[in-house]
Amino acid sequence: MATQEQINQQLNHLNQEQLNQVADFITFLKFRENLTKPLKNIDNIAKLYQEFAEEDRQLAEAGINEYADLLNQEDQR
Repeated sequence: MATQEQINQQLNHLNQEQLNQVADFITFLKFRENLTKPLKNIDNIAKLYQEFAEEDRQLAEAGINEYADLLNQEDQR
């Protein structure tokens, strides 16, 4: 028998106070799950994106200059 089926059977035998406690526990489990998820800081993500974009631009510019130099060397051969 699956766990969910077992739980459903047990729930059928609980009184209202016990059902309220089960509901509170389920709420707690959901709350705890949300606490373990990493929070996404939009401002931090935007700052990192800008830093990486600038670094990529600088690397691309450096690469283009090197590429042009290599083409010139090849033409001179």
